[in-house]
Amino acid sequence: MKLGIQAVLWIASIFFGYKIYDSISGPINFNQTKIERYSKVINVMKDIRTAQIAHKDVKGVYSNNFDSLIKFIDEGIFTLVEKRDSSYLEYDRTYRIDMLREVVVIDTLGFVSVKDSLFQTSERYKKMANIPIEGIQDSMFKIKSDVINKNGYKVPVFEVKISKNTLLFDQDEDLVKQENETISVDGVNGPDIILGSLSNVSTNGNWPTIFDAKQQ
Repeated sequence: MKLGIQAVLWIASIFFGYKIYDSISGPINFNQTKIERYSKVINVMKDIRTAQIAHKDVKGVYSNNFDSLIKFIDEGIFTLVEKRDSSYLEYDRTYRIDMLREVVVIDTLGFVSVKDSLFQTSERYKKMANIPIEGIQDSMFKIKSDVINKNGYKVPVFEVKISKNTLLFDQDEDLVKQENETISVDGVNGPDIILGSLSNVSTNGNWPTIFDAKQQ
């Protein structure tokens, strides 16, 4: 009986020791996985932002789907211009004197492809619709664009987002739930990673600056 009790105590010690280890290492591993996946996703979102800003500069609005955005990168052209101030004298019939007129002269210097300007020889933009995490099947970023009224002006806006549940699909459910409820200056707040906004004029993401520093 003594040996049996000792065996039970050893098993119990091992079990509770494992539970204690797991309670400590679990959140640490989760945090490492979370940061790694968030970083990959945010880097792709930055490419999407670069492409969307270029699309608006050329076409006046943001793209509302990835097919048209990728096509724009492949076929789009930037016009290179130079703006310079100039002035001249013009006779004013009202005052009967020469008046100084100031104008801005715009000269076209040439043209350059959007792809060469933004991505050089890289082809990564062709996959920017897809979530760059292994194990997530057929998952893509959600993208929308609109034109909203802001203080009497029509302003183009866009939004790209992906849920944390999708990114952390294989992680502990309780830890994922806690992550979805994050409210912190050092964290990604809310249940989604979001770039831009459909209600405000913004091309920023809801992630902290630590992820910008990581890319640099």
